[in-house]
Amino acid sequence: MQNLSHSLLSKVPNTLRSLSRQTKRFMGGGGVEPVGVVPRERNVKVGRAIKETGLAAKVAGGEEVFSVRRPLMPLLGSTPVLSNDTFIAPSATVIGDVTLYDYTSIWYSSVLLGDYNSIKLGGMSNVQDRCVISTIPKLTTGFPSTVTLGNYVSVGPNSVLTSCTIGDNVIIGEGTVIGSGSVISSNVILEPGTIVPEYSFIPGDQKWGGNPASYIEDLSEHATDDIQGHAKQVQLLAEDHFEEYLPYGNAYRHLEEVVEGEIGEGKV
Repeated sequence: MQNLSHSLLSKVPNTLRSLSRQTKRFMGGGGVEPVGVVPRERNVKVGRAIKETGLAAKVAGGEEVFSVRRPLMPLLGSTPVLSNDTFIAPSATVIGDVTLYDYTSIWYSSVLLGDYNSIKLGGMSNVQDRCVISTIPKLTTGFPSTVTLGNYVSVGPNSVLTSCTIGDNVIIGEGTVIGSGSVISSNVILEPGTIVPEYSFIPGDQKWGGNPASYIEDLSEHATDDIQGHAKQVQLLAEDHFEEYLPYGNAYRHLEEVVEGEIGEGKV
């Protein structure tokens, strides 16, 4: 029992000790709480200290600890649908009526919000870090206010897409904003920082950029291969991240034991 207590205490983070110091400081050092409301910032620190201490004790006792985050979340009766080879980063969020086809990837801190209408990503398409894709209730044109991305579409980091249609073989540069009702044809490259106003149309086989978006040049005959090659590179990187990702808890320990056992038996 003594050994168990020592083991638990040794794994409790430093936040337990900082909790004591912070409490004394918040209480004015003499055990009497200062007049007025304790700032929220201090309450958050104390709460985090207590939470981390509890988690450390659970892990030390062998209990599984799971993240409360939900990368996939149903909404209003709709549940995200994805293929078995889709990679969704642990910090990304996919909500509601969203369909992700083969070899798609949603990267860190991105949000796909299919609440008002549906969102669909074609095969080998990717949404990179910190992007937001959402829909609005309706378009003034009367067309569906969905988001549709074709095959081999790469959405660069920090981009924002709202109720728009993207064809096949498209590169959307970092920080691009595509307004609702816009249509981007197939075989298009949008330069980083491009702002596409609402209800815009961009023809195929062209490069556009600027604010507002304007024509730059026609794409070469090899552009389609280059665009698809870029999407394939992102997909290969997603496979590496997918293989490394394991959920919170102790499950990874069992996996490591299995792999080590197979290596020892010469199976790997």
